[in-house]
Amino acid sequence: MRKANVWLTTLAVIALIAALATPAAWAKRLEDAEVYFEINDTDGDAGIHVFLDGVGWDMMQMTGPNGVEFSVLAESGVGMQGITEFFFESAEPSFEEQSLDELLALFPEGRYRFIGTTTEGNRLRGKARLNHSLPDAPILLFPAEGDEVDPDDAVFSWGEVDDPAGGEIDVYQVVVECEEPGSEIAVEVPADILQITIPPEIFEGQEECKWEVLAVEEYGNRTISEAAFDLE
Repeated sequence: MRKANVWLTTLAVIALIAALATPAAWAKRLEDAEVYFEINDTDGDAGIHVFLDGVGWDMMQMTGPNGVEFSVLAESGVGMQGITEFFFESAEPSFEEQSLDELLALFPEGRYRFIGTTTEGNRLRGKARLNHSLPDAPILLFPAEGDEVDPDDAVFSWGEVDDPAGGEIDVYQVVVECEEPGSEIAVEVPADILQITIPPEIFEGQEECKWEVLAVEEYGNRTISEAAFDLE
């Protein structure tokens, strides 16, 4: 029985290698592949994020300028069902533990390739470009930390972020959430919009809330500023 199991495992490995060696013309493509940095200027930390979307797969490997970065092998029920959307973010130690330059050195600029196999045994591939074009932190004009907000006149505003070297600001993402569950709103606005009005129903029954603005550049890198505020 043990020899049989070893033999079956060997066959599975051979099949996986054969699938990865399938000519590129036969390969299916991921619908979306993203690799980007996220910096929290308020907390003073940063990390790397990866997002993939495509047909169901059971194995995936990401390779960058430094070589293989990670491999995922789905087994049992997950392997049979397949993974379609996949997202992870790295640990985000404070800049006192790991400087931003140290993080960037771990993940050089360049092309990151994804190669995997679908649950049907076909090759699956994709690519994403990572750069070091990092936005500055948005300045939160109103509400700033500790300000009071009138729920019936909640116009939130922030300062324009200049285009970073080698890129340009694509959109701003705005998130408002309060301490009681269920009161959250997240919107995305073009780079020429610098304020939004929050519907008063978001604040019903709430006392303390926070909000954040993410400046997102064209390659996906983003920098966050956040602040807590009170309600009148």
